Amino acid sequence: MPKPLELDLLRTLIAVAETGSFSNAGLRIGRSQSAVSMQIQRLEGIVGKELLVRGGQKVVPNRLGTDLLAYARRLLKLSEEALASVTQPEVSGTVRLGVPEDYAASLLPSILEQFGRDFPLVTVELVCEPSTSLARTVGADEIDIAIVTRSHDIPVEVLRREPMAWVASPHHAVWENDPLPVALFQTCTARTNILAALAEAERSYRCTYSSASLAGMTAIVQAGLAVAGLALCSVPPSLKIIGDREGLPPIPELEIGIIRGSNHKNVAAARLHDALRYGLAHADPALPHVQG
Repeated sequence: MPKPLELDLLRTLIAVAETGSFSNAGLRIGRSQSAVSMQIQRLEGIVGKELLVRGGQKVVPNRLGTDLLAYARRLLKLSEEALASVTQPEVSGTVRLGVPEDYAASLLPSILEQFGRDFPLVTVELVCEPSTSLARTVGADEIDIAIVTRSHDIPVEVLRREPMAWVASPHHAVWENDPLPVALFQTCTARTNILAALAEAERSYRCTYSSASLAGMTAIVQAGLAVAGLALCSVPPSLKIIGDREGLPPIPELEIGIIRGSNHKNVAAARLHDALRYGLAHADPALPHVQG
């Protein structure tokens, strides 16, 4: 009879593949580098073939290792679901989570990844809309939880303060134009703060583009058609951060919090609410890839 694949060995394989080294994998799973190496050797002994390409700057799976990784992830997920079904069967179902698009990619991944491991029976449906729209839909119980930017008409418990940054194309000195061409989100607290900062600095400007999405804003700025003000956590690596040296005023930071709907019987929503509150409050500030 062939030896069964041990979940611990598969978990180590995933850690090595995702971190690119035995030492980094050890930090992730709480084992020494030598212990990780021994576990990979055991797994390769079971399958009778090598699974990783060693010797370069990174350890990467070979073709066979890549094939096994897909099964490893499925087996671990199934194991987590099986355990959850008997230890916490009440934490299941669907949670509708709303978040502005510019926060979704920067603030949520690590929180949702951990939540998915802790509660594998829960499905999270993500809705990306501006904060004002999300506040209305939470109030109407159309979604269960919303991450929103605090404003005068959206009172929330503030969990995180996010700096704002001016951004521009690294290939165009568009900030030298007068009046300053500015791209703005259509309706949000950031837009209000940006316009107030420009007015206080008496900097002449014209709103040349308006977009409801981060992708649209990024495309406009990257093309060199305008500058924009973005939450620091959402600045993409394709844009350059500018500011005082380019004659632009500081923009007030954003206050981020959570609103929860009135249905407090949804246990899964309660668990996600707790995870988001903790994750947003304790997350390190996101650092942009490109600095001016």
